[in-house]
Amino acid sequence: MTHVVTESCIRCKYTDCVDVCPVDCFREGPNMLVIDPDECIDCAVCIPECPVNAIYAEEDVPADQIPLVKLNTELSRAPGWKSITKRKPSLPDADEWKDKTGKLSELVR
Repeated sequence: MTHVVTESCIRCKYTDCVDVCPVDCFREGPNMLVIDPDECIDCAVCIPECPVNAIYAEEDVPADQIPLVKLNTELSRAPGWKSITKRKPSLPDADEWKDKTGKLSELVR
């Protein structure tokens, strides 16, 4: 099993989770982070660090977020999505987006 970043991360991109990851499995896109399932060791230390509760163990991903399992895998291998190992500031309007739902259409690949 692995962990999955869900759509709550879109347009927020808080990176608190990156600092605690022991294996550097996070990949950064323009407005979201994803987890590389080949690198994740299922330690779960990232889950409590996410201020928007965007990270789930794969078996716990909410039903409406199941497509994000495949999307994490796909984007973690996309050429422009590079490893992120240090915390960065969140997106400038993250606080405005953090409680919104249905953000998948906002994803920038």
